[in-house]
Amino acid sequence: MTRALTRLCPDGSYFPDFLTPGRGDTDLETGLDRLLTTPRHRLRTEIARLHAHTAGPVPAGLRTLADGRPEALRRLVTALRAYHQVAVEPYLTAMRAQAAADRTVRAQAVLSHGAEGLLTGYDQLPGWRYREGRLRAPYPVQRELRLRGRTLTLVPAFFCVRAPLALVDEELPPVLVHPLSPAPGWLERSRSGGDAPVAQLIGASRAELLRMLDRPMTTMDIAAALRLAPSTASRHATVLREAGLLLSQRQGVRVLHHRTVLGRAVLEGVLK
Repeated sequence: MTRALTRLCPDGSYFPDFLTPGRGDTDLETGLDRLLTTPRHRLRTEIARLHAHTAGPVPAGLRTLADGRPEALRRLVTALRAYHQVAVEPYLTAMRAQAAADRTVRAQAVLSHGAEGLLTGYDQLPGWRYREGRLRAPYPVQRELRLRGRTLTLVPAFFCVRAPLALVDEELPPVLVHPLSPAPGWLERSRSGGDAPVAQLIGASRAELLRMLDRPMTTMDIAAALRLAPSTASRHATVLREAGLLLSQRQGVRVLHHRTVLGRAVLEGVLK
């Protein structure tokens, strides 16, 4: 299965757009359902583009996929689901926390300074620059993404490293995927999960909430990252605040939760 996915996503500057249906707004099963309904002409066009600069014929397995054969599409979906289970699902909490924290920063920029503030905020990413109505990013090849009055969807991505991603087909709704910068030690924290001593002390959900607060987050961000009802996320935050492990501060119309020094000490088991 890994070999099949590698053929579709080689180490290069292009992989087919049909592998990323939607605009970052779908769960796994919805995305896979959309993939299964990809039009045949699009499968054929994008797989041909993938192999336009490679030596030799298109592999037989990809030819059947390009033909839109149902069994080939089902094999692809099975491979993607298996890969997700191994490489994504164990780390979803960390990913959602980073994405939620990024959305908080971007939303605050919009509330404070409008669209200009949102785009200027990307200057913090290496190689990014916003000047005179244009956002320049370190894309792997030279290209210009013209909006032509369309809405640009900005998607934070955990596994997007340094360079952004965009759909190649300019007739598709414009999407710009930008990299997140997970805090050092995220992998070890993800692996420890509910077995960590702090989880035994305050509960797995509240321990994970504390871990996520490397950046301030709203209650709605926390709820989305942990897949909790907002009322449940608010209750967890209240318990942690009353214990002195987090601090809640109002900024405009938003309330942001910060981890305190004591909260960090509880997580790390060391009071500095």
